[in-house]
Amino acid sequence: MKLKLFKTLWGHSGSYAPAADLTVEAGFHGFEGPFPTDPEKRINFLEAIDSRKLLYIAEISTTGFAVPDPGSTVVQHLEAFERILADSLKAKPLFFSSMAGSDLWEFSQSVEFLTKAWEISQSYGVRVGFETHRSRSLFHPMITKNLLAEVPPIELTIDFSHWCNVCERLVLNELPEVLNLCAERVLHIQPRIGYDQGAQVPDPRAPMYSSVVEAHLRWWKVLWEGQRRRGFDLVTMTPEFGPDGYLQVDPYTQAPIADLWELNVWTGRLMKQEFHGGGFASTDL
Repeated sequence: MKLKLFKTLWGHSGSYAPAADLTVEAGFHGFEGPFPTDPEKRINFLEAIDSRKLLYIAEISTTGFAVPDPGSTVVQHLEAFERILADSLKAKPLFFSSMAGSDLWEFSQSVEFLTKAWEISQSYGVRVGFETHRSRSLFHPMITKNLLAEVPPIELTIDFSHWCNVCERLVLNELPEVLNLCAERVLHIQPRIGYDQGAQVPDPRAPMYSSVVEAHLRWWKVLWEGQRRRGFDLVTMTPEFGPDGYLQVDPYTQAPIADLWELNVWTGRLMKQEFHGGGFASTDL
């Protein structure tokens, strides 16, 4: 089982070539993000990944981006899911990761959506990780547990940082049964480090967050072991410290308190260190 690290395209603008160069320089293996809709950007995107032999994880946001469009229906989310999935196939992604559904739906609506979205993915012969993301159907650990009992065997993109924020604590410490369930369903991991008051600690390198980092490491190792039991050849992880209010800034000057790419490279190195320390194989391509 090998580890592959991906650079998030969240917050990226401009040409994709510089992002691809940063990916290679950091020892990462590909991009994760939405396939561009602009024709010229698509050409630039495909050239950037093809020329550097990068892998690609395609992102699907079912209406809106992180937050779904207000009042959007199950039908609208399903239409967006299939449209983006089919269009992104042009880039030959390794698999898909989807911020999907809505936290404001009735439970039965989320069951309907996830069931039909899984059926769509099966009809295209692709794998999709449905993300444990705030504002989406899988926004809470117990709701996720109950949904997984009612829907087909969907796979998950795990980002535990959201659940830490929603529940205002390192909640997986209290829910070993949910952690073990996640290990049986995880397709992809986004190792951002959350805490009780946010989905992103200001700087995971700071000593004051060491216990939070250690908790996330324990959880991710359970996921890795679950993937090993399930026969995974690859473990994929996208360090996803990001902008857009996640990164803390000085309220008067707007100066960021840390460099995002430095945080993601640091997280990637930590993942390599811990992964190798667990006796797993090389990250080499």
